[in-house]
Amino acid sequence: MNDELAAELKGAAWRKAQKSGANGGDCIEVAPLSGDRVGMRDTERPDLEPWILRGAVFRAFVDGVKNDEFDF
Repeated sequence: MNDELAAELKGAAWRKAQKSGANGGDCIEVAPLSGDRVGMRDTERPDLEPWILRGAVFRAFVDGVKNDEFDF
């Protein structure tokens, strides 16, 4: 990770779904980043390096979740 991205992540506005409290704290947080990128991390391990996704990839993931493509 380059220094510029590391600095941006330190000041990122992380947020999680409003209904995330219903699942016992097993949550994902996301943060919008520059250059149409999105950071994604586990709320229980914010110390780990987050995934950095291109905006198009993140939007495709969200669409898949909305369409139940990831249900087991």
